[in-house]
Amino acid sequence: MPVKILHFADAHIDIANYGRHDPDSGLPYRVVDFLKSLDGVVDAAIAERVDLVIFAGDAYKDRNPQPTFQRAWGERMMRLSRAGIPTILLIGNHDIAPADHRAHTLQEYATLAVPHIHVADKLMLFGPDQLGVPVQVLALPWVTRSRFLARHEMSGKTTEEIHDAIVERIRDSLEEALTNKVDPNLPLIFTAHASIGGASFGSERMVMLGQDLMLNKGLVADPRFDYVALGHIHKHQSLNEQPPVVYSGSIERIDFGEWREPKGFVLAEVERGKTKWDFVELETRSFYDQLIRIEEADDFTERLIGYLPEAQRIAGAICRLRLEYPHELDPLLDEKPIRERFASAFDLRIVKNRTGGSASKVGRLIAVESLGPYELLRLYWRTRNHNDSEVNDLLALAEEVLDIHAPNADALADIDLKLISS
Repeated sequence: MPVKILHFADAHIDIANYGRHDPDSGLPYRVVDFLKSLDGVVDAAIAERVDLVIFAGDAYKDRNPQPTFQRAWGERMMRLSRAGIPTILLIGNHDIAPADHRAHTLQEYATLAVPHIHVADKLMLFGPDQLGVPVQVLALPWVTRSRFLARHEMSGKTTEEIHDAIVERIRDSLEEALTNKVDPNLPLIFTAHASIGGASFGSERMVMLGQDLMLNKGLVADPRFDYVALGHIHKHQSLNEQPPVVYSGSIERIDFGEWREPKGFVLAEVERGKTKWDFVELETRSFYDQLIRIEEADDFTERLIGYLPEAQRIAGAICRLRLEYPHELDPLLDEKPIRERFASAFDLRIVKNRTGGSASKVGRLIAVESLGPYELLRLYWRTRNHNDSEVNDLLALAEEVLDIHAPNADALADIDLKLISS
């Protein structure tokens, strides 16, 4: 008989990038959205009578969640516990502190020995005796360079040499478990919170370079595995047919880098040597993104309004309107009719990119202090030989960061965390 599992990841339930607070619950509306998606996952696990739930990491946006959000997560996990569904909680990069010997965000479930909840904060093999299900799960949590360096002598080594040493250590540990600990007669699931070579990144694609430990696809597509449940990359995708190597993706859209991506979870029937699986899409809040370019002054406002979507198209949606026009036309822009058209939207961000003029042309002397952040970034990325499409993608990511963080020293220090969480 196949073992039926539900695989999800990257819940990030406390991300509240947009909107206001819900007066009934006191929570940000976006947190309510994320919890609604998490409820959908738990409801499906119970309704489908799955044998096992695997959460592949990143419950929160950072490693210091507020108690209110911890309570909200705990209420959902306790529903799984009371339903008697074995649940594995894998530790992701947002769940763990970089310093050694510090508790992670899901520590209390192990400390309190919550029934049916199993926490994987190190390389672990869960068997039928622990899970109560005829299946084995080999779990690899997020591996941090800092913790590895604290335990192993790597002085004088290059970044590439350290990376290779970590990957080699992981490969040896997996091989030892596969050779000496795994029962070859039982289905074997591998779950990891990691970046796999060949995966397609979503909004986080620009910030993974140089940040992540990249594992080779051959390492996880080992035929001894029957299903590979991955977390960390927010875009749902399958990297291999048999065994299936699957990123379930995040359960809600984090930002505009993910605005076209479906969000949901995976239901799989795992058997030795063969597995069938399906992606189940959740009903999530929609995002709407539009770029409008206008070059002439004639009928500026009328033409701009003519490009805008119908109100019903963006009702309840998180919207971004990117306006690109010559800087001398700036006095013609009237935001009032734009905001009236978007009155039914959940949130609207208007991003203005004023082009032309001596301040934005490479090769001339410019007064840097006169340029806005987007103009400076556009100028910089063009000097780095990025094409227009790449520049627009980079500006979109920058807009997410700059809109959220205030321009002070603490905010600048937080930018790296925001980029990683994307």
